[in-house]
Amino acid sequence: MRKIYDPMEFQPSMENIHSDIFDQVAAARAQYQPEKYTAGNVRSALEKDILSFDDFGALLSAAAEPFLEQMAQRAKAVRAAHFGNNVLIFTPLYISNYCENQCVYCGFNCKNPITRCKLNAEEIEKEMQAIAQTGMREILLLTGESRSISGPDYIAEAVKIARKYFSTIGLEVYPMNSDEYAMLQQCGADFVTVFQETYDIECYGKMHLAGAKRCFPYRICAQERALMGGMRGVGFGVLLGLSDFRKDMFATGIHASLLQKKYPHGEIALSFPRLRPYKNHEETNPNDVHETQLLQMMLACRIFLPFAGFTISTRERAEFRDHVIGLAATKISAGVNVGIGGHNEAHQQRGDAQFEISDPRTLQEIHSAIIRQGMQPVYTDYINTNFL
Repeated sequence: MRKIYDPMEFQPSMENIHSDIFDQVAAARAQYQPEKYTAGNVRSALEKDILSFDDFGALLSAAAEPFLEQMAQRAKAVRAAHFGNNVLIFTPLYISNYCENQCVYCGFNCKNPITRCKLNAEEIEKEMQAIAQTGMREILLLTGESRSISGPDYIAEAVKIARKYFSTIGLEVYPMNSDEYAMLQQCGADFVTVFQETYDIECYGKMHLAGAKRCFPYRICAQERALMGGMRGVGFGVLLGLSDFRKDMFATGIHASLLQKKYPHGEIALSFPRLRPYKNHEETNPNDVHETQLLQMMLACRIFLPFAGFTISTRERAEFRDHVIGLAATKISAGVNVGIGGHNEAHQQRGDAQFEISDPRTLQEIHSAIIRQGMQPVYTDYINTNFL
């Protein structure tokens, strides 16, 4: 019978880097009380060039909701100052949906009766060829969290294939040790994104019933291990709606800020996913985060983290995505298929998706929408000397 670990207990083979950042983030979230802020705190924060942690907390609080227009103007100016009118375009490629975790909110839950699939090297290459033919030059590789089915060597092989077609390669897979990240970086990976889901340890334990993902500190320290392994950049995010979204967003911003200070060479990025329906589970969540609240979270983070890249997911409707690229977001996905396979005509989607998307537009449709917003679509943000 498989052992069910305490969420704070490291499992065998997990690297413990004893990071000081873990304790700082946990303490910051515990101390954050969004209800204590007033309109005066919000006005004070908006008058400052550089925000303190407390100022950031004020902009995330309910007291800041009447100031969304002022926040939007400030965020737009900050975005323009550091990113111009550029909007990076990428597409995700799911290569496997096998998972060993039992996460109650996820379509890939190992107990969920879905169609499982793992693409082989030939199938991965055909998918990538089809994606590259659209003009895409940045790809995000995703798997379910199963080391036994989609091990580091399998992911490394996919990265090597991707390097033939794409200038920038991101990974959104299970957390790894620093030496494994170093190996993937040597194969050509640029970025690693890990969603903490929630920084609420009590909620985290209830949401992650079994599997390696159940280890709370190992997941929190994943981005630091990735930077230790030589990755160019790392991404953060919580699944808004699992717990108190203001406290979780505060913890995410603090985590990103602390890591940016400790590893100034690393590029920092944030994503803002909300809970979405998935196969065999279409119920709404009692902690639903509405669009206005999502916008507030993005604006507050843009003002607090002026140099960070922000991705806006296809979980959101097209009109919302188009709106936020001029205010806060710097990267947008296009031509998205969240199932396994289906990017080329040779084979249809073979594995079920992790969640439902709200913006199914093609690359050309996204490109045109960016132009209509007065922004500039960008396909390559980094010139890799090994990419032809």
